Amino acid sequence: MSKERIVRYTFKEIEEKIARGESKTDWARVDAKTDEDIERDMRDDPDWQEFLNIDWSKAVMVIPKKKKAVSIRLDEDVLDYFQSSGKGYQTRINAVLRHFINDQKQQKSG
Repeated sequence: MSKERIVRYTFKEIEEKIARGESKTDWARVDAKTDEDIERDMRDDPDWQEFLNIDWSKAVMVIPKKKKAVSIRLDEDVLDYFQSSGKGYQTRINAVLRHFINDQKQQKSG
């Protein structure tokens, strides 16, 4: 998201704003939007560009399991690849490994 539009409030501050009627959300306008309106708005928003053509049909909800700290040796280029995409690289490595495990289990059962 564009950093210049990010505003942070505490939960208490939000509650107080709502109590004073200071919500800036035009819920009538939101409720009136059709799916086509929302998709058009997304296509016009540069923050959504990389998410527009993702195939979500095979998405699976994952409930995080307890993590276990380990030391692992990885090829330098593999680690560099994941780290180059920013914070959360260990979570992304875990997701790739989880996907591999699920594929292996599916191949064995099917």
